[in-house]
Amino acid sequence: MPSPSLSTVLDRIGQTQAPLPASAAEFIGVIVLVLVILPTWLVVRHINTMAHEGAHALVGSGMGGKIVAVRLQADGTGGTVVSSVAGAGNVMTGAAGYLGSSGFGLGAAKLISVGHVVAVLWLSVLLLALLLTTVRNFFGAFAVVATGIVIYLVARYAAIATETVAVYAITWFLLLSGPRMVLEHGPRAVDAVNLAAATHVPRVLWSGLWLAGTAAALAFGGSLLV
Repeated sequence: MPSPSLSTVLDRIGQTQAPLPASAAEFIGVIVLVLVILPTWLVVRHINTMAHEGAHALVGSGMGGKIVAVRLQADGTGGTVVSSVAGAGNVMTGAAGYLGSSGFGLGAAKLISVGHVVAVLWLSVLLLALLLTTVRNFFGAFAVVATGIVIYLVARYAAIATETVAVYAITWFLLLSGPRMVLEHGPRAVDAVNLAAATHVPRVLWSGLWLAGTAAALAFGGSLLV
């Protein structure tokens, strides 16, 4: 079957698509959960790191800061340097990372629930392109470009059915990887340490806040998908 024309693909962005049946959505969720739990996590966690650092950068920019550099490391860690942000803006920027994946997943789930399934793919490509402009190390640039290319190829050449399955998989991953990362890092997370030093709020409370937020996003986002 020939690939759809560019005009057809672009028209899909503003159109609505039918959601998957609940049983299919649940099945995709289970498959993604397996990927998040098993050693495959060591590979797919880089997507969570992109969302994590992207959230720092997005909130920092929204607080009036300048994004100096984003780095994504091969071991799954990362870092974002934002200048000209102080006080509450600095706290909000620091707290955003561990809520980033869940926040993006919740937004994607909402778009799916109102029928804008394909739009999620193109929005993902756009956000990755914006992230790429701030990345300052080779591995980070490679990871962002590789992820963006895969999503673009699906958005550009795949049939709607394939696009829909891909969007559900991406959304489930964002929702599930949020609490997975919070549980993995716990109160020893660098963000928790930095926020505790800046606010005198114990780092265990920051970790608990992130766990509650990501769990709530998973529950609500999951209900939108099924």
